[in-house]
Amino acid sequence: MSADHLEKHRHAGLGYLEGEIDRPRIVLVGNPNVGKSLIFNAISGMNVDVSNFPGTTVEVTRTRYRNCDLYDTPGIYGVSSFNDEERVARDIILEADIVVNVVDATHLERDLFLTQQVIDMGKRTVVLLNFMDEVRHHSIEIDLGKLSHFLGVEILPVSAVEGISSELFDGAIGKAHEGIQRDDLHSSLHSMLTMVGSQAEALLILEGDPFVAERHGVKKGTKRDVLYIDRRNRVNYIVNQVLRDVSSKHHFAERLGRWAIRPFSGILIFAGTMYLAYLFIGRLVAQDLVAYTEHTLGNGMWEPWIRSLVAALFEPGSRAFVFLVGDYGVITMTTTYLIFLLLPLVVAFYLALALMEDSGYLPRLATMVDRVLSYLGLNGRAVIPLILGFGCVTSATITTRLLNTEREKTIATAILQFAIPCSAQLAVIAALLSGAGFGPMLLYTGVIFGVFVAVGTILNTILHGESSPLLLDLPPLRLPRTGNVLRKTAFRTYQFMKEASGWFFIGALAVTLAQMTGFLALLDSALAPVVVHWLQLPAEASTAFIMGIVRRDFGAAGLYQMSLTPMQVTVALIVITLFVPCIASLMVMMKERGWREGLLIWLATWIVAFVIGGAVSHLVI
Repeated sequence: MSADHLEKHRHAGLGYLEGEIDRPRIVLVGNPNVGKSLIFNAISGMNVDVSNFPGTTVEVTRTRYRNCDLYDTPGIYGVSSFNDEERVARDIILEADIVVNVVDATHLERDLFLTQQVIDMGKRTVVLLNFMDEVRHHSIEIDLGKLSHFLGVEILPVSAVEGISSELFDGAIGKAHEGIQRDDLHSSLHSMLTMVGSQAEALLILEGDPFVAERHGVKKGTKRDVLYIDRRNRVNYIVNQVLRDVSSKHHFAERLGRWAIRPFSGILIFAGTMYLAYLFIGRLVAQDLVAYTEHTLGNGMWEPWIRSLVAALFEPGSRAFVFLVGDYGVITMTTTYLIFLLLPLVVAFYLALALMEDSGYLPRLATMVDRVLSYLGLNGRAVIPLILGFGCVTSATITTRLLNTEREKTIATAILQFAIPCSAQLAVIAALLSGAGFGPMLLYTGVIFGVFVAVGTILNTILHGESSPLLLDLPPLRLPRTGNVLRKTAFRTYQFMKEASGWFFIGALAVTLAQMTGFLALLDSALAPVVVHWLQLPAEASTAFIMGIVRRDFGAAGLYQMSLTPMQVTVALIVITLFVPCIASLMVMMKERGWREGLLIWLATWIVAFVIGGAVSHLVI
């Protein structure tokens, strides 16, 4: 582990929290998929601050609650330093005044390991035992009194999907106190307090955490295995004592959950799920609904109205008029793109994602594709941004934050920009290919899939490191709760629109300036000879490609208006798919990956699109 990497995280926690030093910090802690964020959202509503933790792209959600700061940490299985999520959670937990530990009551043997570790850190803790509705459904009996006795902290049974009141949460905070530690561990931790700042940091140093040890200039401990084994044994003993009876009945949902991760049945379930998602997102929303919102409401009503208002202030055709409300005006283009085109797509995708997540299918999907994606340097979690990319590459690029390492985020982002056509293109691509015939359709699919695999394989080879293992629990399959799904969809859509709006405005501004200065026309003229002689397409195809920089569907729609042979259609669609991402996606990519990496990927898409498109053209035309 490099010294630079250690320095990057050494004081991240203190630096991030020092601005709120006067207010008590309440931190929600738990394993992935335990309902922690649902509880946070129920308590906070939409009045939250979502920002990247210093030195990472991991999002931390914070809100003001009563006179305290309430933090929602990334889901973790233990407080350690194996990836960015764990390092972020660790630093926030170290600074916590009260830890509210959310535990899945149906997975005590897994979740209580983290609970016991937080207690060993000496933190004032209270446990919210979630999914009590599932406990009743599966006839599981838990002795809450014994569980509280063994841990030494209060246990409050809850069902987050049925709602969490502020009164219940206030009561939980008021009952938080330190739990029971083994005497010998307690003695060892207190003997280190002269060298480190707290009992919590002392424990992590004993467990060999290099970041915390470096922070205090001491040698890291070597007792991780001993402490972990002892903690696991304690948890196993507690679980054996508090679980009175577990029903042996196998429900249909349990059998379906097992079928979803088996190779043959899992592929069939995946295909059916994706087809339903395509019908909802690709057809109903992307084609029917967006056609109405964009063309009728946006182009037909909003833009004429706002132009009439601006015309009262500036002469139509003047630079100010064109800049504000021209074809690519910063007001007209930004609003139409964000509200009338992107918003319905984002809502639809987050709704579909929330349904898959709330039903318990999403972790099974990640498990099923994990082995395949590992060949591309990714793990199963990458399936989420890759699927999301078929709706909107811009929002999918933001979603790459859920991946564990910077290496994985780079690979996923590159694949999205190179080889994933967004829904704005898919309708036109499908229409053109259906008219071109089966052969062109097969050639197009083969080339795009080949680039998809090649980009991942090449980056997996040349980038340092390796893909992180997939660590997911498989929650029971269940019917999604309507209120829960709608809250998740609204919260995620709000956060995306809030974050993306500024970047879309910058993108529209750049395109407007390029048009007004003649740069777009100059680029069109420069591209025409390459399009004619190398791609063997009509000269006007260069205009379609340039419009693809503005918006991907502009480019695809431009091809739709041209008279092309079936093989010319194939070449043009290969190029427009591999071609540079739209300006909004470029802006978001540069924000997420940095301007150097973002520009490198952007320039590479130019080269790959024209090299592969030209090669295919000279083979088939």
